[in-house]
Amino acid sequence: MESSELHKIIQGIPKAELHLHIEGSFEPELMFKIAERNTIALAYDSIESLKKAYQFNNLQEFLDIYYAGAQVLIHEEDFFDLTWAYLTKVHSQNVVHVEAFFDPQTHTDRGIAFEVVFKGIHKALEKAKKELNISYKLIMSYLRHLSEEAAFKTLEASLPFKHLIDGVGLDSSEIGNPPSKFINVFKASAEHGYNLVAHAGEEGPVEYIWEALDVLKVIRIDHGNRCLDDEALVQRLVEEKIALTLCPTSNVALKVIQKMEEHPVAKMLEKEIIATIHSDDPAYFGGYMNENYFETAKALNLNKEQLMQLAINAFEASWLNTNTKQQRITEVRDYFNSLKN
Repeated sequence: MESSELHKIIQGIPKAELHLHIEGSFEPELMFKIAERNTIALAYDSIESLKKAYQFNNLQEFLDIYYAGAQVLIHEEDFFDLTWAYLTKVHSQNVVHVEAFFDPQTHTDRGIAFEVVFKGIHKALEKAKKELNISYKLIMSYLRHLSEEAAFKTLEASLPFKHLIDGVGLDSSEIGNPPSKFINVFKASAEHGYNLVAHAGEEGPVEYIWEALDVLKVIRIDHGNRCLDDEALVQRLVEEKIALTLCPTSNVALKVIQKMEEHPVAKMLEKEIIATIHSDDPAYFGGYMNENYFETAKALNLNKEQLMQLAINAFEASWLNTNTKQQRITEVRDYFNSLKN
């Protein structure tokens, strides 16, 4: 397929994004603007020098700069602007549903109230729902490099807003922080009615995926690249219809894989795993949804059938109600059928 045709096809696909960190969509231009507004000095003298720093050798190097960037977010308006910038961007790429993560502890640890963070993000999501017709779910992540006790405090802080938050996740430094470290807080989160997901098997071993499923009882795995190391796990993912939210450009940027041609998503589709594609932290990894679809399709030579399957899988794996889900899946099928005419 020609690049121009591929771009055009991908642009037209109605898409669901299920693995996106709001703080990871912080573009340098906006970061400088908010830093200036809040009279905070950044460690970089220009947008260009900040962009140059976006060369990472591993997850930790990225996290260091990610947390540094988040320091400029202080007021409700800042969190609104950050979220709105992401939503307008993905609207231009025909993303119609988002399930976004936010990291309360990145902000509450700096003395920013949970309520300030939540309200700014939530207002932008509501505005996008009304004005851009983007449906959404919101996922609060616990930071795995911190203690379970700290996660419990975050759970506590979220309770006044729990009717507006759909799930909890687990992100940050994976190595040395197994899912089992958070067994009690995940159990408590489920009791409060939150859906459960966790990052597992990105840099961490395949055992972390098993733990996320067996110990934390998650219903979806974020990343999950390493599942192919274990045939029994693959079988389980297929039988139990557990989806993986993969992030290809992120995997290359963080050296989870050396080059896009090594990405496991095509093999996963072959094995009938509900594999899906997302952007993770698009401002840092050089790509939103369309770029992730394009780079993956180009490197793995994906055909229209596979692209359609990826888009359908994302709606299938989403937390939309059954009717809306079916409606969106029909839209994807209709779109691909229209390409045959």
